[in-house]
Amino acid sequence: MYSAFEKRLGYNFRDKSLLQNALTHSSYANEHRREGASSNERLEFLGDAILGMVVAEYLYQTHPDKPEGVLTKLRAELVCEKSLAEVANRLRLGEVLLLGHGESHGGGSHRPSMLADAVEAVLAATYLDGGMEVPRDIITRLILQKEPTISGNEDHKTRFQELVQRTPDQSIAYTLTGETGPDHDKRFTVEVCLNGEVVGTGEGSSKKRAEQAAAKSAIDRLFPEEQGT
Repeated sequence: MYSAFEKRLGYNFRDKSLLQNALTHSSYANEHRREGASSNERLEFLGDAILGMVVAEYLYQTHPDKPEGVLTKLRAELVCEKSLAEVANRLRLGEVLLLGHGESHGGGSHRPSMLADAVEAVLAATYLDGGMEVPRDIITRLILQKEPTISGNEDHKTRFQELVQRTPDQSIAYTLTGETGPDHDKRFTVEVCLNGEVVGTGEGSSKKRAEQAAAKSAIDRLFPEEQGT
């Protein structure tokens, strides 16, 4: 079932169940819970960390002259939703993504946020199946081959953390406070707290987007002088 996808990915799984899990959206898992289906959300969490580490290491080694702020923005460009969705489209990942009926009929296999999340899940699955060098090779081939440029894809979460850490011993926490809409058109609401106090709220079509919006809200409120910089 997955042999053509594995060929495009450049890696053959020893444990095919890991790949199937990585390609299982929560909408499908919810509809097939009695059959033991589980969503790719946990793998997405792990894949996000793997991707960030590999890209950060690459930028650190290849741009020794660039300061932290520039490296952060370059990393955001490489790991943003648009970049990962482009990778998914090259892999034709949408053709093998398992979706619930609502998501499938609603065009979920073409939705950038869903495709980007699945790419992260696949990277985590390759790590669990073959070790760290496997996702490192895939990331190098499919993501790092494009030289990043600083654009409007701002990483507000990282920027907010940088601003807050100018003062020692600060604590930031993001909390999901709302989830509305059908599976094919979810809206998430997230609050960001600084030292236990709510300082920003954001909405988005995914938890990650909502967190980014909340971080931007906090920056606008607490650091208005940083707007536009």
